[in-house]
Amino acid sequence: MYIEMNKALQLYNTFRNRWCGAYLASKDIKVIPTVNWGDENTFEFCFDGIPKGSIVAVSTYMVREHNNHADQKDFFMKGYEEMLRRIEPSKIICYSEPFSEMQGDIIYVDYELSGWKYLNKESLDLPLHNKKGIIVNKTMLQPENFNKMYSLKGSGSAYGGKWKPKKTEDERFLGKPGEIKETFDKNGERRLTKIGDDGRATKERHFSFHNRPDKHTNPHDHMINWDPNRGNPLPQRPINYPDVVPEFKYYREVNTQMKVNKNIVKNEEDQFKTISEFKWCVDCGGEVEFQWKGKSYSITHPDGRINIGEGYYIKDGKNYNVLSNEPCIDIEGMWGDTADDILEYIVGGDRLRDVITQVEVVVRTI
Repeated sequence: MYIEMNKALQLYNTFRNRWCGAYLASKDIKVIPTVNWGDENTFEFCFDGIPKGSIVAVSTYMVREHNNHADQKDFFMKGYEEMLRRIEPSKIICYSEPFSEMQGDIIYVDYELSGWKYLNKESLDLPLHNKKGIIVNKTMLQPENFNKMYSLKGSGSAYGGKWKPKKTEDERFLGKPGEIKETFDKNGERRLTKIGDDGRATKERHFSFHNRPDKHTNPHDHMINWDPNRGNPLPQRPINYPDVVPEFKYYREVNTQMKVNKNIVKNEEDQFKTISEFKWCVDCGGEVEFQWKGKSYSITHPDGRINIGEGYYIKDGKNYNVLSNEPCIDIEGMWGDTADDILEYIVGGDRLRDVITQVEVVVRTI
C-alpha cells in the first residue's frame, strides 16, 4: 500500500490481504494479519476485517531512515496510532526496529536475520532462536531455481524517500556546477569529484589502487550516474589508464607506492550497522576496504561485476596482504552480480554475511 498508489489499488490490496487470511482461517490455519496503511484517506477501510484484540504484524523496514532512505516516521505513526485505537491489538509483531514512540506489547523481529539468505542449512533445525532478546525466524531454504528475486516488507513511499548525504564524506557528490572538489579518504588518498550543471557529480578520479592493483590503475576514474527514483549517486565501473592518463581539468603527479600494514582506528561512521546497509552500498557501486582477523580485503567493480578478494601489494614480484604482510592466498577472489552473492565469500574462515557488521571498515567510497 505505497502512498503513491491510486486509492482503488490500495483498497484492492487491503481486500486481497483479508481474503487470503479468511481463506487460510477457513482451513483451520492460525492467521496473524499484517496491517498496512497509506495516507489518512485509507483509514476508512485499511483496518477493516481484523477483530479487536488480535495479534497483528507491522513493519518499519521501508519507513525508517536507513540506507539513505528518508525518514517517514510521521506518516507511519499516524497510521500506527489509528491502528491501536481501532484494533486494540493484544500483541504487535514488528519486523525491523520499532520507533521509540510506538506503544503496545511489541515483539521485535530482526528483519535481515530472518531471511533465508542469512541462514545456512545447518541452522534450520530450530523454528526460531533468540539473539539479545530479538526474535529471529527460521524461514526456508533458498529455492533451487532462485535467480534474481527480491522481496521487501513495508509501506510508505515506494522509493523509500529521496537520497541525502548521511556522512560528511558523501557531500562531495553535490556542489556548485562546474567545480572540481578535492577530498581525501580515510587513508589520506586523494579524490577529485567533477560537479555537473545540475549540481550533482558526473565523474570522480581516485588516486588509489584500492589495494587491488590487478583491478585498478592509480589513478582511475568512475563515471557517476544517479538513480532516477531515490536520487542517490551510482558510481560506475572503474576506467583504468595503464598507459596515458587523460587530464582531469588539472592533474598532479602523486605517490603511487602502495601503503603497507595499515593499522587503523575503527571509525564508527563507516562501519556497516546492518546487512542491508552493506548491500545498498555495494549494489550502488561503492568500493569497500575492510579488515578481519588480521587480514585486509577489498570489494571493487571491474568489468561491470563485483569482485572481492585480499587487499595486497607487490614486492619483488610477489603478492603480500596489505595488513598482515603475509603472502596472499586469494588475489582473484570471488565474483558476483549482486552484493548478496559477495556475502557468501569466506573471510578468515567466516562467511561474510555472518560478520559484515563486525569487520573493521577502512574506506567506503559511498
